[in-house]
Amino acid sequence: MEDLKISFTVSETPHEVFEAVTNVRGWWSATLEGESAHQGDEFIYRHGDLHYSRHRLTEVVPDKKVVWLTTDSSINFVDDKTEWTGTTIIFEIGRKDGETTLEFTHYGLVPALACFEACSGGWRYYIESLRQLIVSGEGHPDKKG
Repeated sequence: MEDLKISFTVSETPHEVFEAVTNVRGWWSATLEGESAHQGDEFIYRHGDLHYSRHRLTEVVPDKKVVWLTTDSSINFVDDKTEWTGTTIIFEIGRKDGETTLEFTHYGLVPALACFEACSGGWRYYIESLRQLIVSGEGHPDKKG
């Protein structure tokens, strides 16, 4: 089964991409609870009463990689509300020929999960928000939890 993968390429530097990835309030949720920049940081994301998830940064390699472990979740529009718990979200940053590529993978978010279609669509929206934050300085995060 294939984990969700999304990638894009920009002209900005790996450092600029890394700074945007770790600025989760700038592209995913303005009301994020906790911190999201350093290894060991933990944060909570909420999307109304539909989605709650807690994440811990388990690996942070400046300008190269950020890994989140989803330690708790409640997705209220599927039967197994904990589908995200134990999944891993990885941002890998690479540079080639003057361009920077971000490869996003949500390991464990696979087509067999009930939330796959809705969650994939959500991730596509927020990864585009991240790309916008990188190239324009303005993402499109949730404004309320």
